[in-house]
Amino acid sequence: PNFEEIPKYKGALKAKNFELFKEDLNDHHMADLADEFLMASGKLQALCYKQEIEATMRTPNLAGYQLLGLNDFSGQGTALVGVLDAFWDEKGYITSEEFKAFNDRVVPLVRFDAFTFKNTEAVQATIEVANFSGNVLQDAKVHWSIENEEQVTFDEGSFTVSEIPVGNANVIGKISSSFEAITKAQKLVVKVRVNGFENSWNIWVYPQQIKIEKPEEILIAHQADDQVLEALENGKSVLQYFTPAFWNASWFRMRPPHTTGIYIRDEHPVFKAFPTDYYSDLQWWEIANKQQVMNLENFDPEFEPIVQPIDTWFLNRRLAMLFEAQIGKGKLMVWSV
Repeated sequence: PNFEEIPKYKGALKAKNFELFKEDLNDHHMADLADEFLMASGKLQALCYKQEIEATMRTPNLAGYQLLGLNDFSGQGTALVGVLDAFWDEKGYITSEEFKAFNDRVVPLVRFDAFTFKNTEAVQATIEVANFSGNVLQDAKVHWSIENEEQVTFDEGSFTVSEIPVGNANVIGKISSSFEAITKAQKLVVKVRVNGFENSWNIWVYPQQIKIEKPEEILIAHQADDQVLEALENGKSVLQYFTPAFWNASWFRMRPPHTTGIYIRDEHPVFKAFPTDYYSDLQWWEIANKQQVMNLENFDPEFEPIVQPIDTWFLNRRLAMLFEAQIGKGKLMVWSV
């Protein structure tokens, strides 16, 4: 929910649902995270729209698709499913230009084998075009590039296609690039432009080997036993893998959806070799899929996890996938994936 939307209701209808959600979020000591939760869950929603629409456009013989709505629907309870709010205004996490990149009359598409790579691997991707402009594209100019986050071009290529028919599944070329020159983990952006229509995708490259500097011995544990407590009291660092049987929506008198994305405190040094934004992107898929979460409801209200799953707004539980704390003279990091 975007609580900035509440003042827009100036007629007979009032946003009592949002007022209740805001009050409940405050009761669970997370009112200060309302904007962060909106943006992080919204970025994931936009990514899901992009993946779903592009998968449709890559499907041969499929003539199109229909979206139930672009705006939130409040006619039967609260359904915050739109990229626009109930007033057809943008919410702030995706612009019309960004949405149009994968939802236009001409859309460049790419078939990737993966979105994450080692620097010993190469990207081999097929470029397609969904052309629903109503006209055959003659002598179409195609340009692809791979850029880093500073928009410095890592690799690029150009070619001309004599004819792109109306329809989809039009294979027009390939992207081929090696990552041997990359020695530091980083996010890259693949861009494809066809006659002025441009689309883009994030990929991530990690070194095959990375040197981890450990200034002290780290105890890796799977349960909080006497050995862990003794190590912490003696000033050692502990990494604990914790997989509780807490999270199953069917046990909590509710149906899916479960969580609505994760909020990541991406400035934390734990992400030094794992580039990430504050929201979950495709490099989090294998990590967050079928994740276990930890319930922090009984923790100090000031305590903030490093990776925080966003609970449904009907429950607003304070959750964690990764947190750290100081116990005794030692440091403890707990990871529930």
